[in-house]
Amino acid sequence: MIERMRRADLILSDSGGVQEEAPALGVPLLVLRERTERPEAVTSGNALLVGTGTDRILSEVRRLYADRASLARMALPALPFGDGSAAPRIAGHIRRWLLERERSQFVRRIA
Repeated sequence: MIERMRRADLILSDSGGVQEEAPALGVPLLVLRERTERPEAVTSGNALLVGTGTDRILSEVRRLYADRASLARMALPALPFGDGSAAPRIAGHIRRWLLERERSQFVRRIA
């Protein structure tokens, strides 16, 4: 599915997962919902919340294909949900905390 998304000029979906993946892939997305629990994709400029009405959906598709500059701006990759490096950063914090804890316990033992 990711490969298909990468090759797309524009994605229309109501999927929450697609709302998270499309910005990272740099693929413009029309969100077919009235509301989204992932407003970061809209805020990043990679997605438009267009609702479920046929007329609005078609209007936005036509507008974007007529306005290639707008479509290109939406196609700039973004990471509105994080850069995927949380686990190594958390592990680093835990490691530092454990080392500090071990150091302070050692100091108490020799004092």
